[in-house]
Amino acid sequence: MKGSELRVTASSDPGSPDKPNEDAVVICADTVAVLDGATARTDTGCIHGVAWFIEHLAKALAQHSDLSPANALVSAISATADQHRDTCDLAHPGTPSAAVAIMQARSGVLRYLLIGDITLIIDTARGLQVMTDDRVGTTARAERAAADSLPSGSAEKNHALVRMKHAELASRNVPGGFWVAAADPAVVTNALTGEIPLREVRHAAMLTDGAVRAVDPLKLYDWPALLAELSTSGPDELIRQVRAAEDADPAGVRWPRNKIHDDATVALLSFQPANLDSYGNDI
Repeated sequence: MKGSELRVTASSDPGSPDKPNEDAVVICADTVAVLDGATARTDTGCIHGVAWFIEHLAKALAQHSDLSPANALVSAISATADQHRDTCDLAHPGTPSAAVAIMQARSGVLRYLLIGDITLIIDTARGLQVMTDDRVGTTARAERAAADSLPSGSAEKNHALVRMKHAELASRNVPGGFWVAAADPAVVTNALTGEIPLREVRHAAMLTDGAVRAVDPLKLYDWPALLAELSTSGPDELIRQVRAAEDADPAGVRWPRNKIHDDATVALLSFQPANLDSYGNDI
């Protein structure tokens, strides 16, 4: 997408060719959103599934992109819930959910919203800012460690992942726990938000945790090097490198992880305010 202030390059790759991608990216005139559906390891009370939820939440975000990031997400959650509240139990503790990040370049300001474990990287005149909502990582620690200690693909690992999921769900969208987009738009009040003058921003990136593996645990890059690689080679190449490293550790021994391959999505945003030249000077 090209405009006077924003250019976006994005890529999304499913973790398995046999399963639908539960990530999504939305690109509108001045707004970009990245979504990462939470893996369902338990009953959800929903007849549709996570991929359906992500598809409809993404479409709703696009339809409401004229609003501020927070209001767009509130409206999108409400609209998506309305599409399946008559067929599904939206009060079920496992109802489909997603991490969501939104960036909006409007009226000379970059606004961002983050709820769930998507990572934002913003390269500003004052330095690199890296943000993620890692509150989910503070939950189910004992269960997570137990799952990490078991070999991928084993029945023991699968059982441990279910126990971990139940422990996570007990802390989902409750005070003191973590917050994600699900069926209740009120969760948006717990999102991380902020804004930066556009004239101070050069590049930004939005990555789901499947792509963040390039930094942790694979250690292919640190954050500055990752953004430099994205700016040079693009999102497709970064995801290709992640897949190559994952393939080199097919049993998850060197880098313990819940899935050998996870859905991976990257959006790279480049900013050039119309009143600046290519060197950032007023014209």
